[in-house]
Order: sequence, then structure tokens, then C-alpha cells
Amino acid sequence: MIDLTGQVAVVTGASRGIGRAIAEKLHSAGADVVLVARNQALLKETSNAMGGAMVMPMDVSSADEVQVGFRKIIQEKGKIDILVNNAGITRDNLLLRLKEEDIQRVLDVNLKSIFFTSKNVLRPMMKQRKGRIINISSVIGLMGNSGQSNYAASKAGIIGFTKSLAREVGSRNITVNVVAPGFIETDMTAELPETVQKEMAASIALGRFGSTEDVANAVLFLASDLAAYVTGEVMNVTGGMYM
Repeated sequence: MIDLTGQVAVVTGASRGIGRAIAEKLHSAGADVVLVARNQALLKETSNAMGGAMVMPMDVSSADEVQVGFRKIIQEKGKIDILVNNAGITRDNLLLRLKEEDIQRVLDVNLKSIFFTSKNVLRPMMKQRKGRIINISSVIGLMGNSGQSNYAASKAGIIGFTKSLAREVGSRNITVNVVAPGFIETDMTAELPETVQKEMAASIALGRFGSTEDVANAVLFLASDLAAYVTGEVMNVTGGMYM
């Protein structure tokens, strides 16, 4: 059984869906979890469900908000051992119809935010000579998808960022990895027509959507000492949709 007792984990986009499942999984393994998202009400709801985890409302696409927020976390907790970058949005449309603000906002939230959050945990992690950074990408960043060029670009960028940072900080015993989910049962996929869901499931080797817990389990492994010799890798959680 994986034991993260005594470790401080920060999860962005933690108010719902995959982020909430990750936060709950790390908490169940003993980690002291800090919940980060913009929606304070949903953060408090998640915190209450976890028995009172620390919440830190912030827009992770803002360098200033991230710097101030992470400084408060370190002051309160004394350290950060695990960072899970999960915050993400979509603004889907065909490229000919994509507005500049839709391109920029997706890149800001999905990709630039990871530069900001990772930069703010590196010094404390380097000082303690240990850390885990886990970035949530997407199968769309690997295979692309019509109408999601901005989203695919942001998620592909996460992979390049991860591999580069893994090389930079490996000598300090800090690992940096990616989890790339496929089609996961969330509020977003639940809104899809049943015919579309069946078509999507048919493209998956296991014949079904994954659960948020499937993604959380992959994150838990990478956050643990079991993955001490794994860095710069992409772990696909796609049910065989992408091989």
C-alpha cells in the first residue's frame, strides 16, 4: 500500500472531476493536500468532503496570483513535496472559426500555468532534494482532434515542457512526469449524446470510458517512491485508445 504520510501535495483544478479524484486519492494515501482552483465554493465543498483540506483559490494563469498563493502554502505547510498540474479548459472550434482570445485563454490556463506553478515549487524541492511534479495532459495532445487545435497544442506543449524540466532537475532527485487521460467519465463526457458516447467507446480497446479514479491511480503511483526511477515519461490512461 502506498503511504504518503508527512508529504504535502498541491493539486490544481481540484474542485471537481479528475482534479478532485486526484486530491481525494492522495489524501487517502496520507498526504496533506492543498486544493487549488478558481471556484471557492466548489473548493470548500471538496475540502469538507476530505475533512477540511487547505484551500487556495487562485487563477493559475496569473503569474502574480500563483507566486502569492504558493508563498502562502509554503508558509503554512513548510514545504511542497508533490505538485499535480491538472487545471485545464477547452474552447473548441474549427481553426477557421477560432477567435484569438479562445486560443490565448486555452494556452494560458492549460500550458502557461504549468510554467508558473512549477517554477514556484522548484526552490523548496531542490532544497530538500526531492520532489514530484505530475502534469495532466491528454490523449488529444498525442493524436490531435478536429476542432481542438488550441487544446491539442496546449496539451502537446505540456509533454515537451515535462521532458525538458525532467532533464533540468533530475540531478536534484526531482521527477517530472505526464499522465495523459483518454475519454474519462466526467460531467463533460456525460453531456455528450448517447450515440456519440457509443462511437467513442468503440474506438477504445477496453470498450468503455475510464473513471476519474483510473487517472488518480496513475498519479498516485508517480507521486510515490515506487516511481522513484521514472521521469520524463508519459503514462497513457486511455484504455488502449492510443497505443
